[in-house]
Amino acid sequence: MDRRSFLGAAGVAGASSLAGCVGGSIPGLGDANPNVALGEPDREEGLESSDLPYPAWGQRVPDVTVPYGLSEGSVAVRDIDGPHFHTFFFTNCMTVCPVLISALREVQVHSVNEGYADEVSFYPISFDPARDDAAAFREEADQMNVDTDAGNWQFLRPDGESEARRIVDDEFGVFFQRQANGDGPYMFAHTSVVLLVNGEGYVERAYRGTQPDEGTMIDDLKRVRRASE
Repeated sequence: MDRRSFLGAAGVAGASSLAGCVGGSIPGLGDANPNVALGEPDREEGLESSDLPYPAWGQRVPDVTVPYGLSEGSVAVRDIDGPHFHTFFFTNCMTVCPVLISALREVQVHSVNEGYADEVSFYPISFDPARDDAAAFREEADQMNVDTDAGNWQFLRPDGESEARRIVDDEFGVFFQRQANGDGPYMFAHTSVVLLVNGEGYVERAYRGTQPDEGTMIDDLKRVRRASE
């Protein structure tokens, strides 16, 4: 199965049909792939990272640069130092996006409380730049209790709708599709995924579904951090 075939089959059903984590952690450090610290995740028999539309275990994130949403400048995602997380969202979402942001926030809180905030970073990427401006990101941070002053959280905002399509869909392989919402603001059906990426730009874990487990994410992050010491 190629990546685009999987995308077409899974994406059109929206986020709810993509529930379930790609796989749980395997104790200890992985040795099946020299580019990652974590072992290969448990998955459906025969399913490989190359079958998924987005970068998964052992694969490198795309070579893209995305502007910051709350300040000047941009980041080349493949060159981010140290372990970091990505998710893909829009601030007007009233279903899964708050859950994804909340999970990342809990990991951020843990990093601050345990004194390793400077060793991990968070880069949620919006695919709705028409509405997700700096004011929307500040409101999102306030509502979700995200600590943007901790120095390890950056909302990312592609420069326009075509760039959002190129970066999120074409490069990361994360499906999103605009949908009418009656008389209300438009919404999106989209893939729900969180990526844990190491400091070399390789994905350690791709957490799929609408209920990412922050405890598992923290445990996986601990092993990735230990491997980089």
